[in-house]
Amino acid sequence: DIMLSDDKQTAAMVEVNSETDFVAKNETFRDFVRAILRTILNNRPADVDALMACKLDGSDETVEAELKGKIFTIGEKLSIRRFVVVEGVLTTYIHGNGVSGVIVKFDADAAAQKAANFAEVTKNVALQVASMECRYVNRDAVPEDVINSETEINLAKIANDPKNANKPDEIKAKMAGGMLNKFFANVCLDEQAYVKEDNISVKQYLDREAKAMGGSIKLVEFYRYEKGEGLEKREDNFAEEIANMVNK
Repeated sequence: DIMLSDDKQTAAMVEVNSETDFVAKNETFRDFVRAILRTILNNRPADVDALMACKLDGSDETVEAELKGKIFTIGEKLSIRRFVVVEGVLTTYIHGNGVSGVIVKFDADAAAQKAANFAEVTKNVALQVASMECRYVNRDAVPEDVINSETEINLAKIANDPKNANKPDEIKAKMAGGMLNKFFANVCLDEQAYVKEDNISVKQYLDREAKAMGGSIKLVEFYRYEKGEGLEKREDNFAEEIANMVNK
């Protein structure tokens, strides 16, 4: 879930995992998640451990104590997995009742921010992040080791293709460069084909709309959480975990 501060200049996004969708859709659970978000915005904890030690907004108990209480009451394992706090010119998007969440930060001047369609334009970029697999905001953000690894893979593909066996090294290098550009276009948000007009990139879309506004809009960073992303499905001895919590 995502929550904006009252002045709309700060956004907090948190992933709280339950075992079933039934619990995730329960209003009591959702109220708890919203209280966690208020706690994050009010306290700006450094990490999940620090968050667990904060008093839950609206309660005299810590987040950890309230979480344990919810686990006992609901009878399911619940866990606060991760959160992020972002400040600046922001847009947010939640997809599918919390299946995924997106925060995008922009560098936008006053003229752009005052434009009637500024919110729509920035929201479209958040929709892009939610729907496409982008890993970096632009090619400058791609780590050098990732670029080197991708280049090695591309050169190996070229070398293993019989059609390229007799081509000069400089031609092979140019081919590898072209393949790297395609990689950037796939994984970098500003170079991706804009989903609503695939003949232009996201950056070109923002540049066009900003020009029409008489202003400037640039991508700074984005965050995308997908529920359960990277978690392995596993069988837990839930009764044993509850017993261990009681005995702590």
